Amino acid sequence: MRFLTELGVGFAFVGRQYPIVVGDSEYRIDLLFYHCKLHCYVVLELKTRKARAEHFGQLGFYVSVVDDLVRDKERDEPTLGILIAESRDRAMVEYALRGYNTPLAVSTYAGLPEGVRELLPSAEDLSRIADHVLNAPAPSEPEDG
Repeated sequence: MRFLTELGVGFAFVGRQYPIVVGDSEYRIDLLFYHCKLHCYVVLELKTRKARAEHFGQLGFYVSVVDDLVRDKERDEPTLGILIAESRDRAMVEYALRGYNTPLAVSTYAGLPEGVRELLPSAEDLSRIADHVLNAPAPSEPEDG
């Protein structure tokens, strides 16, 4: 996967359209990574339109679920969430991120600690990666055998 090397050092690909089950519903995370240097999962959500406030609710939900159901709480740091959208309204992003205690970001990494930002790809790199991923064919469903 070429885009994995574009993310930079430390990223390990976990899954695309990664399924998570909550209650009796299944959800799919666009991209899930594990960052070997940060020792945490990274949820990456891609939107082909302008970022909206409700996208942060979805991203925060996915981060919480990965934290509770996937992360090893004795070994892993809290999960990070990154939203990549076609465009964003800075004021909306500031209000949307204000109420979150979990580290969430929109392509500019607003709200991520400095040390974390240094180990993650730039906004430009993420935009290029998002274009590649969004234009790739979706994974096929496994057949029952």
